Formats: sequence, structure tokens, C-alpha cells
Amino acid sequence: MNEALLRSLTPSVLAVLVRRGADFAAAEDAVQEALVEAVRVWPADPPRDPKGWLVTVAWRRFLDAARADAARRRREDLVEEEPPPGPAPAVDDTLRLYFLCAHPSLTPSSAVALTLRAVGGLTTRQIARAYLVPEATMAQRISRAKRTVSGVRLDRPGDVATVLRVLYLVFNEGYSGDVDLAAEAIRLTRQLAAAVDHPEVAGLLALMLLHHARRAARTAPDGSLVPLAEQDRGRWDTGAIAEGVGVLQAALARDRLGEFQAQAAIAALHADAPTAEETDWVQIVEWYDELVRLTDSPVVRLNRAVAVGEADGPRAGLAALAALDDSSPGSSGGGRPVPRRAAVAAYLHERDGDLATAARLYAEAAHQAPNLAERDHLTRQAARLNARRRR
Repeated sequence: MNEALLRSLTPSVLAVLVRRGADFAAAEDAVQEALVEAVRVWPADPPRDPKGWLVTVAWRRFLDAARADAARRRREDLVEEEPPPGPAPAVDDTLRLYFLCAHPSLTPSSAVALTLRAVGGLTTRQIARAYLVPEATMAQRISRAKRTVSGVRLDRPGDVATVLRVLYLVFNEGYSGDVDLAAEAIRLTRQLAAAVDHPEVAGLLALMLLHHARRAARTAPDGSLVPLAEQDRGRWDTGAIAEGVGVLQAALARDRLGEFQAQAAIAALHADAPTAEETDWVQIVEWYDELVRLTDSPVVRLNRAVAVGEADGPRAGLAALAALDDSSPGSSGGGRPVPRRAAVAAYLHERDGDLATAARLYAEAAHQAPNLAERDHLTRQAARLNARRRR
């Protein structure tokens, strides 16, 4: 059974049913039933037109459900005539599904789950395992999301930026579970890039490829995190880097800079450096300046402080860090703490020779870490500095 083929056909089949008049929730249920039937039937009797087969079976499942449900009697006029079997139409409405799944009425987590289910073709069990939550919990999340978008009319251009944020959330979920969400996000973004001509879509694809290229070097054999400066660059995927740089260059040539293109440019500079010492930090700071102009995000300013510390010395980095207006350790601001601020401050203080402050901040950062691997890494950094101070 070609699972990849089924997953690639899922969004276009679902879109056909929605275009014929089925509401999203009912159409999605019918498509899932058709996929189950395909898994059962295709190994012994593969169809000549897989998409047409799925459309026909899914539409029949939808009709059966609509006729059996008294609450949907009003739909009978709409679905009374079944289209004759035959080749599926060439129209691809997949892009509409992206915008529907990224609808502003959905929470980010629900939008991600619905995108993985409807556009990615993953099962509820696969999504639940990837998110490390019970299947029943994920089923409820997806059901609520489907109910929310049922009946929503996409009669206006969708917000590409919202779709890209959802895909980036999928990518950042990482590599847990039996579904590699980073690889799945790349597959979905490739699909989106083929459907819509937008430089920021290309920018996101380039960013994903460049980050994913470093995957094998990010962790040690014992599972501990390996910082970028310490990674074995011989383990980076040069093919993915070359593709990412090519996609990025084509996007930048269109002179419509966006935040994902700028982030990809920074990732490309890291990928281009043969060693950590040869990294072009001055140019990276310039790209962070562009990102600040585009987003003015506290997280971007935090990362810029690291780059400034590398380009101009740790005290310059600490000065850039002090300008952040938040309530993190060492700041007098009253806003929400910027994630990983304490870890950045610890790193810059260590480079400046203040081991006591650095050790304290590493310990604080470990306490705030969002996951076990990062917490263990920061705890080891604090222990390393405390051991040096006792010598």
C-alpha cells in the first residue's frame, strides 16, 4: 500500500467533496472512510485512477451518511443526484483547504491538528502520537475544529501569512512520535509552494530545509542537545542546504522581503560557514536588523543580541539584551518574559568572564526550559561553570 500516495491525494479529494456541497466535517469523515477502504481493497485490486476511485467512494459514503441522518434532511436536494463514476476533475482546490484549516476562529493547536488531518492526510492516532497526547484528546480537538469551520465560506482571498504560521508551528513541533512532523511540514510547504506563487512561501520552505539539514548533528548519541557551534558540520545534509539556498535566492530576487526569507537568509549564513569561527556574524546582525524592522519581535531582538555579542563582543551583546523591555531576570520591564532570555544572558555573561552570574542564570534558564532535553542541557552548563569556579 502506497501510504504516501494516499496522503498526497487526501486534500484534493476532500476539496472535491466540499466543492460539491458537503460541509467540511461530513466530507472529512467520508474521506477518512474512503481511505480505510482503499487500504483494504487496493493491495489486491489497485485502481487505474486512484483519485477518481477515492472521490467516488468518499462521495457515496457522504451520501449514505446524509440520507441516514434526519438532521441533515435539508441537504437531500443538494446531494440527491450522484455524479457518475469517472476520472476525477483536474481542478485542485487544495489551497482552499489550507486557508480553511488556518481559519482565524481556530486556536493555533487546533489549526495545526486540522491541517495535519485534512491536508496532511494523517490519522488521528498518528497526530496524537506526534503530539504525545491521548488519541481521545486529539479526536476531540479535531472534532471541535471541524465543527468550527463547517459552513465557513471561503469567498474572499485567504491570509497566506496565517497558513504559513500554522505550517511553521507544525515544523517546530519537532521529531517526536511515529510521524516526523518536521518532515511532514516540509512536505506540506512544498505542496503549498506548488499551488501559490508567493515569495514568503518559498522563504518558509527554504528556512525549513536549512534547519532540517542540521537535524542529524543536533543531538549526541545519548540524546543530549549539541549547540550549533559544537555540531559536526560534516553531518549536515549538503543536498538540503543547496536546495534551501537555491529556493531562497529565487525568492529574494523578487525583492519582496518578508520575515521567513530573512530568517532563511540567517540560516543560510550559518550553513555556509565551514566552521563556527568563520560565521559571518556581521552580516547576520544586518539580517536581524531587517527582521526587527519587519516584526519588532522580542524573540528576534533576543536572537539579535546573541549575534551582536558574537560580532562585537559579549558586552555589546549584553547592552543589546538590556534594551529588551520584559520582566525576565535582569530586566525592569513589566511585560511577559521573553522565552530563553535567561539562557542568552548566561551565555553572554560567561563569554564576558562573569562565571558566577552565568552559572546562576543557566540554573534559572533550566527551571524555565520548555522541554526535558533543553533543561538537561542548561543544567549541565550551570554545573560545568560551578565546577570551574571551585577549582
